Amino acid sequence: QVTLVESGGGLVQAGGSLRLSCAASGRSISVYGMGWFRQAPGKEREFVAATSWNGGNTYYENSVKGRFTISRDLAKNTMYLQMNSLKPEDTAIYYCAAGWTFTLRQATAYDYWGQGTQVTVSS
Repeated sequence: QVTLVESGGGLVQAGGSLRLSCAASGRSISVYGMGWFRQAPGKEREFVAATSWNGGNTYYENSVKGRFTISRDLAKNTMYLQMNSLKPEDTAIYYCAAGWTFTLRQATAYDYWGQGTQVTVSS
């Protein structure tokens, strides 16, 4: 079992940047597919980005391609989401997730979730 804790959210102006962290404990993230999801008020949770268990493949939702970058630091057992050129529509609670899955775009495929961190982008 793994416990995930997100951090790094906050309030930023449009065009700005934030880096979210997802610190894992209990087990190495190297054995899990890992993903970032977000949920805006009144909307369903949606896929943002993911990385395969070996880090060899990364996936992005179309609206964040070229702006967001997912990465992992196995020594720190932490996953990151670097978010650049932020837009007001990126405002949401961001969650990290881990799972024994290859269907990395589907939230239901993940076994473990963090508590979320709020990202607010002002126009």
